Amino acid sequence: MSAKLRVGIVGATGYVGQRFVSLLANHPWFEITKLAASGRSAGHSYAEAVSGRWQIDAECPEAVKDLLVEEVTPANAVGFAEGLDLCFCAVNLPKQDIIELELALAKAELPLISNNSAHRLTPDVPMMIPEINANHREVLAHQRRRLGTRHGFIACKPNCSIQSFVPALTPLMEYGIEQIFVSTYQAISGAGKTFASWPEMEHNVIPYIGGEEEKSEIEPLKIWGQVASGQIELASSPKISAHCYRVAVQEGHTAAITVKFRQKPEREAILAAWRDYRGLPQELGLPTAPEQFLHYMEEQDRPQPRLDAAKDKGMAIWISRLREDAILDYRFTCLSHNTLRGAAGGAVETAELLVALGEIQSK
Repeated sequence: MSAKLRVGIVGATGYVGQRFVSLLANHPWFEITKLAASGRSAGHSYAEAVSGRWQIDAECPEAVKDLLVEEVTPANAVGFAEGLDLCFCAVNLPKQDIIELELALAKAELPLISNNSAHRLTPDVPMMIPEINANHREVLAHQRRRLGTRHGFIACKPNCSIQSFVPALTPLMEYGIEQIFVSTYQAISGAGKTFASWPEMEHNVIPYIGGEEEKSEIEPLKIWGQVASGQIELASSPKISAHCYRVAVQEGHTAAITVKFRQKPEREAILAAWRDYRGLPQELGLPTAPEQFLHYMEEQDRPQPRLDAAKDKGMAIWISRLREDAILDYRFTCLSHNTLRGAAGGAVETAELLVALGEIQSK
């Protein structure tokens, strides 16, 4: 790429926003040129806005410290979009406010990759794990016609917790997955917290995360859905039952999966499916893509969030403990890094894919 695309980040001061800043500050394809956050940060340099609030395990990049933070609303979306080729959004607002803001930015001819859930189930909005459903970008032409845009659109990344188990199940769909029981053990960074800001999570488990179980049961069906008439039709199966727990871990979502097949495969066939699976990001050599998407670990006490979540850029999926189940067919364990693969990293990889496929271009 001869010239870097100009990127804005909306919600730049939050936990995921900080991940975006860290990932994009030295990106080979993208250059951060605008940052936006709430009104209390607007008018301050980025360094001032995050002073005392920097939460992630990376230094605040020097290249963005002096950028002035803006406030973006539907009313001034056109002005914010000027001079940008692409935008990432990770805001903490009521759902209807997010819908209005993201629509305004897209209609201002800005391709927008959203970390939010507001548009995930909109039929012509692709919700992408790039290694799995790159073909869903086909609906963008229909969405642009609906919005009346030439460049602008909305694409989403899925809920962070499903990215710990959906990738491992995808290569096994050919065997006819009928039922999935999954329990996710989710890090506190998924709530935008650290132990310093949420001390009551130390030595603790909370057996409820609002909306997570519903998302875990419905969003995979969109990932596995089919494109028809410019929309994504949800898959009719498998049936999914989810339990979601918040646990005393900073980064890394773990999932325990039990699965029933229509045609039960041999254990070696499952291991081979995981070992051989490659997605389009690996074929294209996208900058943020892991070299190997799925890794099987033989150790019984792995993967562990502290030891494994950040490996391979924090973008790989780690699997272990594949064994037969006494009630269904098989059970196993998965781990993903929730703010890299599950949030900012997954969104950046989605943008890279859409650039490579010609959906995002320099204006």
